[in-house]
This record gives sequence, structure tokens and C-alpha cells, in this order.
Amino acid sequence: MLRVLFAGTPKFAVPTLDALLHDSNICVEYVLTQPDRRSGRGQRLSESAVKKYALQAGIPVKQPKTLKDPNEIQWIKEKNFDAMVVVAYGQILTTEVLESPRLGCLNVHASLLPRWRGAAPLQRCIEAGDSVTGVTIILMDEGLDTGPMLAKVSTAITDRTTATELHDQLAKLGAPLLVGTLKQLADSDHQLVQQPAEGVTYAQKISTQHACIQWGQKRSSVMRQIHAFNPIPGAFTFAGSSRIKIFSVQRARGSAPAAGLLWKENQKILISTNTGNLEVLECQLPGGNRLVSEQISSHQSAPWLEPIKLTEQPA
Repeated sequence: MLRVLFAGTPKFAVPTLDALLHDSNICVEYVLTQPDRRSGRGQRLSESAVKKYALQAGIPVKQPKTLKDPNEIQWIKEKNFDAMVVVAYGQILTTEVLESPRLGCLNVHASLLPRWRGAAPLQRCIEAGDSVTGVTIILMDEGLDTGPMLAKVSTAITDRTTATELHDQLAKLGAPLLVGTLKQLADSDHQLVQQPAEGVTYAQKISTQHACIQWGQKRSSVMRQIHAFNPIPGAFTFAGSSRIKIFSVQRARGSAPAAGLLWKENQKILISTNTGNLEVLECQLPGGNRLVSEQISSHQSAPWLEPIKLTEQPA
């Protein structure tokens, strides 16, 4: 029986935790997750998705502020875990922590390393126009996603793929891959593959500024930008003083004399880019809920009642 310490925080980590808990040869003894955070308009304390799942499963949960705390490091050492599994935990692990488990610390990373090391691989691979991505299981070292690789699985990306869809897909792909890899590693039936020096890219942390839509780009680039930031922070543009978030689009026929024009035509909301038009499939107006196609075209107070030029700053 493999004794495992699991460290993870967001929804992306839950399928891996679930897969570990349902394997008869693995025992997840404790779960580490980030401290509860205040969120939402009411700024209420919110538990992480991993904490909620672990408590429902009856697994003890610890929420240290930092794993650099000598007391936390000592606790991990004393437990003599066989392995530590890390999935989007959100804290840097010290050398002492990395070296404490017998088999080391395994990480589920949402890209085909060495491409897209760093904080936002899901969003950056869509934004860059990659045709394929996947999950890599690595044995963690002190670097940023630089550890030797144990396993990979890939999946295709289309121009309609959103970060929301890719998130769920990779979470499901990574879970069984991690479990199988961990068991092979325990049986000494796995070879470490060092990451190549060629092809390294970094997935820069997302800021709101990155989600401001640049309508003067090619249509394919605009589509990728919109879909990469669905749902967070939501790609946005301005129609006069109204800040509109756009979450999903598809190619539409025709083109316009200028990029960034928005209008309603045959019950469709269209926007022009530098190389062709797009149809808006899902968006959100200030203070409102997300609207899908039918709701968008029938909205009675939207800025697209008359053709309007979209801008990067409010008018």
C-alpha cells in the first residue's frame, strides 16, 4: 500500500485526488491545500475545491500558510510518506520537502513540457494557436516545472476550444495517468526522461490587460484570445462606455471595411476583424449575467441595437 500526501487547491486537482482515493493500492493519508480565501461580492471565506472534496471523503486536511515553515517541514519528514502528489497546489516546495517522500514528489502539469512551463499553460497554449497540448507527469525538482518527465498524454486543440473545456479535459486525462505512473515508479518500472533544452516556453501569469481584445488582429488570433480567457478573466472590449465580456465566438461570413465594428444582422451579433467577421455566441454586459446566442440577439438595451465601433478604452 502506497502512503501518499496529496497537495492541491483548485477544481483541476480534484479528479486526480478522486482517482488516488479509488485505487486499492494507494492510501491518501493527508491532503494539503491553500488556506481559505475571501471571495465574491460579500467577501466570504471560501474553501478550496480540494478541501471540500477531501472533507467529504473523510481525509484529514491541513492548510499551512507556507511549506517553508520548519514545523510543517518536520511534520512531512516524520510521516515518511512514500510519495507526494502535487496538482496546482500554489506553493513553492523547498528541497527538504521535495526530498522527504521515498519516491519523491510527482506533479501533474497541464502542458506538454518543456512547452508552457509556469502559471497559465491552459490559456497560453490556446492564445498561441497550438494545435495540440496535454498533460506531463514530472518528478519535481527545485526549478519551475523543470523536473524529469515520467509520462505524457496529448489532446488536440481547435479554434473553438475554450480554456474552460480544455481545463476539464486535461484534468480528466491527468488523473489516471498520474495513478498509473505512480504505481510504475513504485515498482521501479519507469524511466526518467530529462526535459530537452529546446522548445522551452513560459506561460506568463494572466493579468486583466492580456484579455483586452485587439480587433485589428487576424480573425484566428482574435478567436484564440477570446477563447483562451474563458472564463477568467474574460476577454473584453468597450462599446462606448459599456464594458462587454465576450466568452465564445465562431467564424461568420463576410468582412467589413474596418476592424472592430459590431452590429446585428438576421438575429446574429457580428463583429469584424482584420480578416473576416465573427459571430458572438456568448457574452456578458456590465452588471448582468452571461448571455447565449438567443438572449444576445433579443436583448432590448444592448449597445448592438445600432452599429457601433468597439474600442480598447471606454469612450
